[in-house]
Amino acid sequence: MQQPSLETDGDIEMVVRHYADMVYRLAFARTGNTYDADDIFQEVFLRYVKKHPSFTSEEHRKAWLLRVTANCSNKLWNSFWHKKVQGLSEDIVFLEREELKLYEELQKLPPKYRQVIHLFYYEDLSLEEISLALGRKNSTVRTQLTRARAMLRAFMKEEDYV
Repeated sequence: MQQPSLETDGDIEMVVRHYADMVYRLAFARTGNTYDADDIFQEVFLRYVKKHPSFTSEEHRKAWLLRVTANCSNKLWNSFWHKKVQGLSEDIVFLEREELKLYEELQKLPPKYRQVIHLFYYEDLSLEEISLALGRKNSTVRTQLTRARAMLRAFMKEEDYV
C-alpha cells in the first residue's frame, strides 16, 4: 500500500486505510478488548475528519494519530462508565501457543506499560517517537519500558516459561 502524501491530505479514505491497523492495534493494546478498541478507533478518525488538521510531514501525521489514540484511551480509562462497568471476557484465537502465553502475560501489565511495550515492539517506534506520541518525557518512557520488561520477565519466570 502506498504511503499517503501531503498532497493527498484531502483524501481521508486513503489516510484511514493506511493508518487503520496502527491505530487499532494501539487502542487494543491499551484497552485489552475489541469493543473499546473499536470505539477508540472510530473516535480517532472522527476527530481527524472533523478537525482535518494540516501536517508538515507524514511523521507528524503519524504522531498526531498516535497521540489522539493515546488520549482517547486515557479518556476511556478515566471515565465514570469504565470505572463502574465490569468487562466482558473475550476469547482471542492465536495460531501459536507462545502467542497466547505472551498475550496473557502482556494483559497482566498495567495499561501504561502495555502501551509502551506495544509501541516499541509492535509499531517499531523509537523511545523519542514514543515520548512525542504519548506526551511523556523520554526518560519516563525509557523507565516504563525497562519496568515493563522486568515485569514480563518476572511473570514468565513465575509461570516457568523461561
